[in-house]
Amino acid sequence: MKHTATLGNRFPGNRPSPLLRILDFPTMLGVILLLFGAVHFEIVQSAAGEDWGQHLGPSRNGLSAETDLIDTFPASGPSVVWRVPGGVGMSAVSVVGDTAVTTMNRDGKQVVTALNAKTGEIRWTTGVAPAYRNAMGDGPRATPTIDGSSVYVYTGEGILVALDLKTGKVRWQHDLPQEYGGKPSEYGMSCSPLVLGSTVVVAVGAPKATVVALDGETGKLLWQTPSSDPAGYSSPALLTLNKKRQLVTFTGGAVLGIDPKTGAELWRYPFVTDYNCNTATPIAIGENVLISSGENHGSALLDVTGAKAKEIWTSLGTKSALRSEWQTPVLLGNYLYGFDNVGSAGPVTHLTCVDARTGATVWRQARFGKGNLIAADGKLWITLMTGELVIVRATPDSFQELARAEVLADTRQIGTLSQGHLYLRDGKEILCIDVRQPK
Repeated sequence: MKHTATLGNRFPGNRPSPLLRILDFPTMLGVILLLFGAVHFEIVQSAAGEDWGQHLGPSRNGLSAETDLIDTFPASGPSVVWRVPGGVGMSAVSVVGDTAVTTMNRDGKQVVTALNAKTGEIRWTTGVAPAYRNAMGDGPRATPTIDGSSVYVYTGEGILVALDLKTGKVRWQHDLPQEYGGKPSEYGMSCSPLVLGSTVVVAVGAPKATVVALDGETGKLLWQTPSSDPAGYSSPALLTLNKKRQLVTFTGGAVLGIDPKTGAELWRYPFVTDYNCNTATPIAIGENVLISSGENHGSALLDVTGAKAKEIWTSLGTKSALRSEWQTPVLLGNYLYGFDNVGSAGPVTHLTCVDARTGATVWRQARFGKGNLIAADGKLWITLMTGELVIVRATPDSFQELARAEVLADTRQIGTLSQGHLYLRDGKEILCIDVRQPK
């Protein structure tokens, strides 16, 4: 926020302003204090919270800048603001302003639902495709992206839909695998749309369109990136690598750097994982990029120079320090915090802290449980498949659990933090928890 004007410099020369001529000093002082208080209040309000309008938050890395959040729960448990019925699906909740949006199976359809973020009251519900069924879990996978007056959603079979945020009216839609001759991912299309200016980017996995970019207003194709890679399950990110802004996409068989203006492939690093299960979103570590996969595959930190990706370190196989099955790790300082999943989608999962510079394990809480996490205010906000919400201190010193409470049933959806409120869901309910420090 920029504040440049003062009472003395808004008028030419050295003449006192008309305001100063008609006010005595005590009154003038009161006006100044009032103005300062208003500016101070505006600054505090703007710093108190932020929107979380897409997968993994404002910068698509699981990090929030919000502060003054709780360290523990009251004796009565987490402060639930509202709890409403939902539906089956793996989508998280996206929040912009006072509107929350998510997707689910309901009444035989995949629907997009907008709620009042403050009360949980449903504003509109729009059906966009038949209910999605899959042996690995029913319902749409991808998280909606809110941008301006639009919401973009990607259904389980790969239909990209643009809706009006205020009314829920469908503006346009495309069945992308069908249009480009691709085969939907075995466990469902899971790419959460990425908005770059007026462009919407999603993974398709078709031979001539591994990734496509469409005009956000019209749905018109802008570019497509050909590749023999299957789609995988990851969502793309816009990263700066070696001072070059580029779209980084994790397919089922490689990670690619793509020119966000043209769709041209800039570089490629093969990373073949069993069942094409490259699911975590690539994140930047300084000017480098980290990728991580489960199925006992592991992680790699890459230095991308020109058309080549050079390994800075790898941690692969059964001895890997970090095997991210479907959870994207978060970076705080020089340390990664994430879930290390043992075996092929097995139940054994460790919570781990890894030195991002070397790939070495700093600490590991064995058999912590399978779940998801985001980070804010020096803490990890973790949701487990057991339905528990766990707060853990984000420090490389040691594992430090601060609070734990059961808030949901079986959940795989990642949490959303916006304006001091944590939005969670499972296959039956959506809820909002106030996580601000009491005043």
